[in-house]
Amino acid sequence: MKKPGKKRPVKKRNAEPNLTFDYKDTATLRRFLTDRGRIRKREVTGLSMQQQRRLALAVRNAREMALLPYSG
Repeated sequence: MKKPGKKRPVKKRNAEPNLTFDYKDTATLRRFLTDRGRIRKREVTGLSMQQQRRLALAVRNAREMALLPYSG
C-alpha cells in the first residue's frame, strides 16, 4: 500500500514566455476567459504567476473601459 502524503507537483512549461497583455487587445484576453467571462486558472492556461497577475490586471482594465463584459 502507498503511504498517504503529498503528491509531487507537476511542473508545466510556459508555452509562450514572452506573452504580453494589453487591455486594448481583447482578442488575446478572450482566449483566457471562460464562456461565462471568468478568468481561467493558471493550471489551465499554463501561465507563470507574474503573467497571470498581468493578465488579471489587463482584464480588469478592459472591463472598466467596457471592452470586456463582467462575469455573471
